[in-house]
Amino acid sequence: MSDVGAPASSRRWWALGLIAAAQFMVIMDTSIIGVALPKMQTDLGFSPGDLSWVFNAYVVAFGGLLLLGGRLSDLLGARRVFAAGWAVLLAGSLVAGFAGGVAVELTGRAVQGVGAALIAPAALTLLMMLFGGNPKELTKAIALYGAAAPAGGTAGVFLGGVITEYASWPWVFFLNVPIALVALIATPALMPQAPARRGSIDFVGALTVTLGLGAGVYAIVRAPEAGWTDASTLLVGAAAVALLVLFVAVQAKRREPLMRLRIFTAPNLAAANVAQLLLGAAWVPMWFFLNLYLQQVLGLSAFPSGSALLPMTTFIMLGMIVVAPKAIAAIGPKKTLVTGMTILTAGLAGLSLIRSDGSFWADVLPASLIAAAGMSLAFIPSLGIALSSARPEEGGLASGIVNTSYQIGSALGLAAMTAVAAANGADKLGDLTALTDGYSAAFIGAAVIAAVGAILAAISLRTAPAAGPAAGEATNSSSTDAPASR
Repeated sequence: MSDVGAPASSRRWWALGLIAAAQFMVIMDTSIIGVALPKMQTDLGFSPGDLSWVFNAYVVAFGGLLLLGGRLSDLLGARRVFAAGWAVLLAGSLVAGFAGGVAVELTGRAVQGVGAALIAPAALTLLMMLFGGNPKELTKAIALYGAAAPAGGTAGVFLGGVITEYASWPWVFFLNVPIALVALIATPALMPQAPARRGSIDFVGALTVTLGLGAGVYAIVRAPEAGWTDASTLLVGAAAVALLVLFVAVQAKRREPLMRLRIFTAPNLAAANVAQLLLGAAWVPMWFFLNLYLQQVLGLSAFPSGSALLPMTTFIMLGMIVVAPKAIAAIGPKKTLVTGMTILTAGLAGLSLIRSDGSFWADVLPASLIAAAGMSLAFIPSLGIALSSARPEEGGLASGIVNTSYQIGSALGLAAMTAVAAANGADKLGDLTALTDGYSAAFIGAAVIAAVGAILAAISLRTAPAAGPAAGEATNSSSTDAPASR
């Protein structure tokens, strides 16, 4: 990928710090509301069935618009889109923090998701511009970037606990404001500038994919209450399928589509994105229901429940920064990915053994550390393979697709596991046995998703021959043994 306008070498790592901070923030905003949900439910009047939309409003907007964010990044320049995303995130945070009712709160969360959809693909494009010419530095940069995601996820839980316990829930949103202001000031000085390119923007495609994904998540979340065969469930589900089919049809016919469908003919791109989707579908429900188990069953208040997940965060960060790169170098990305998803399956299966009279030390800590080890091994190789499989000029699109895969997997996985949990007793607040049964069922479902991911990765990812192309020589490497230089 071009190094046009790249900052001096001495500033590249500062730029990576800002890119990692962006990843930290957009993931933190998915998790920081977790501990605050019970108080938000009381203050704003959310029903139990609708409470997950505080999460889903953000994730659906985020995941649905990531392809548009990637396209805008390619056309307008990643630095410009990166800065615009921070401005939109700041505005959404203010709306969500000052909300006095359900509708305004969900609007603010959706606007935050729009900002994140601009930031995330632009950040990955900037990372490839800065480090794509050096495979060794690129692996290190991706590892640091990848570690920012779990750090943001669990830091969000911890900070959400501190803020909810000692201040009030609106401050989980106001926390974004000073960070966004610093990012807006630092971006022009640190980030490389790429020239804008000519091309059209497929707003119809962006609208149909976002509405289709939103309708699909809504149908799954509401089905346990309305009934899976109820006319409203079937109608909304059919609308979701129709909108997504329309999106694909529009992409196939447009000269300059939001997502060039032939990009998936690049070796390993589709398989790596499926792995990212299933990782999100397994990991995020685990985080969501683990929070609820800690508070609603074990009886921990906001701050202790946030603190309870810090060991898992520390473990996963060390795994991504230290262990995953060494594993990739030793056995290759494919074997590392499959091993990671297998270990994640074991950790989730362990969490399904939670008890209504259990404890953090016996029921949560051991299994959560196993799950964290699996996630740390699976995330980095799947991300690296997905990014290195696309052509350099489609870096923004590839970044948008891989982020979309993870976020949409998160939304659909959470929606499905919410339905599973509710069907097994999680809607019976106050009944500790029923709640535990529901959460346990969600963990089992997440384990099945991770297991399917391990099997598909083992079957579908290609392994390059021993004498693969030299770094930087190929624009479409089929190798899973090292991220191709860009």
